Amino acid sequence: MKPATKFIHAGAHPDPSTGAIMTPVYQTSTYVQEAPGVNKGFEYARSQNPTRKALEEALAIIENGQFGLAFSSGVAATDAVIKLLSPGDEVICANDMYGGTYRLFTKVFERFGIIFTYVDTTHSENVGKAISSKTKLVWLETPTNPLMNITDIAAIAALTKPKNILLAVDNTFASPALQNPLDLGADIVMHSVTKYLGGHSDVIQGALVMNDADLREKLYFIQKSCGAVPGPMDCFLVLRGIKTLGVRMKAHCENGRIIANWLRQHPKVGKVYWPGFEDHPGYAVAKKQMKDFGGMISFELKDDSVEEARRVLSATHLFSLAESLGGVESLINHPASMTHASIPREERIKNGLSDSLIRLSVGIEDADDLVEDLAKAIG
Repeated sequence: MKPATKFIHAGAHPDPSTGAIMTPVYQTSTYVQEAPGVNKGFEYARSQNPTRKALEEALAIIENGQFGLAFSSGVAATDAVIKLLSPGDEVICANDMYGGTYRLFTKVFERFGIIFTYVDTTHSENVGKAISSKTKLVWLETPTNPLMNITDIAAIAALTKPKNILLAVDNTFASPALQNPLDLGADIVMHSVTKYLGGHSDVIQGALVMNDADLREKLYFIQKSCGAVPGPMDCFLVLRGIKTLGVRMKAHCENGRIIANWLRQHPKVGKVYWPGFEDHPGYAVAKKQMKDFGGMISFELKDDSVEEARRVLSATHLFSLAESLGGVESLINHPASMTHASIPREERIKNGLSDSLIRLSVGIEDADDLVEDLAKAIG
């Protein structure tokens, strides 16, 4: 089945009692049992819910996986993966990553004895050198947030699989429409479903997808035991959002290409970070493992001052100043003070994230209007 068809039909089964084509919202906390321990597959809504079950089936299908699990947020999904580990275990992760993930790793799990080692994963040899007898997990983002770095998933999988090290990939920026990490050797795919999968800035949710049944059981045990599960209405909204993922991502990519090239030609704009440029260091890998280059762009102004960046950030109208990304509407963001503020400044600067960097989530509005909005703001 082709992706465009998958997005429409994944997890969709007409309701057997009414024939409703959309999955009902099962707004219930518990389920009546025929006898003690005899039920219809559902006992308590923290453990199972029919709406969530349909979504988890859809998540697995669109990521070419066997099993999907939905969580109350992307951070909750990430939290569940790290809970597979024990004190003394090591995680190798990218030195450019979402600030919320960094905060979770450093402020929560380091206190419990988990070791996190940060390397430039765009060069797979760095990961190979960092692997030790304690390494149990490699955590990747590709493209990264916010510098759009690209990591070769298959190359990293070639390092982790022989050593039985788990490879998890945050696929939020690409979405299943552009990239399928399980096909490239990853063991776990994580999504902040809030973003492109939901697609309408109206839900907070996360997801994990995997192929291994034993791994699924371990993660499901954590899901039901810790309880960070989404409600049925949120699951319904994401099921609806997935149906338009294919057409939305085409529009995001088309607009992203226009905006990225326009920014690069603007006399007041300095470096533009977008993996679709042929001179981007990760272009060849991105072209190999992605279907297109996405609608996420970061850039710096030639007047590399925080004051000038703040002026631009506050001067747009169609690009709304807000955290998050992946909705149909365009957003503009200042990573240093917003999404990545939890990363110490010296770490941000060392990894190339300047105080004046601006990040765009290019929506699906008319590209001419978006260009005009940026042109007026930049001046």
